[in-house]
Amino acid sequence: MNRAGPRLGEPASLWRMRIVPIASVMLASALPLMLPLVASSPVLPPMGLLFFLCWQLLRTEMWPVWIGLPLGLWDDLFSGAPIGTAIGLWTLASIAIHYFSQRIYWRGFFHDWGIAALLAAAVQAAAALIAHPHAPAGHLLGLVVPQIIVSALLVPLFLRLTGAFDNFRLKRR
Repeated sequence: MNRAGPRLGEPASLWRMRIVPIASVMLASALPLMLPLVASSPVLPPMGLLFFLCWQLLRTEMWPVWIGLPLGLWDDLFSGAPIGTAIGLWTLASIAIHYFSQRIYWRGFFHDWGIAALLAAAVQAAAALIAHPHAPAGHLLGLVVPQIIVSALLVPLFLRLTGAFDNFRLKRR
């Protein structure tokens, strides 16, 4: 039978429903290693973390709370942080988003931006403290603050990209 388009009520592709969110976070975590950029300090925001937070904010019910474990391990393997850093911090961020989702029923764009920026800053600061426990505070602030500012400013872009990926994920055939 030759069909011109999707039938009414036809579900979206199951593989896209499951793979697109996970693949976007995993690719974003690995992307900084693929870019030909050499720097003495971190200049790129943690793109995997931003996609992870945006997916959690956009579709809180999509992933279980423990999804930070495997995705955080993947990020730890590519970021060079001590193994377990992103595992623990991403899981705590996931728990915090689920907590906020239960407490704030009507979230808007600025709520999501604030929650994502706050969690990204907390995760980056804690990761810097874990990676460099004996570094002076001034040195850590010089490393983390520019990256936190860039991350907070890029949250709307990542929310928009996550929405576009979600539209692709839910599109029927």
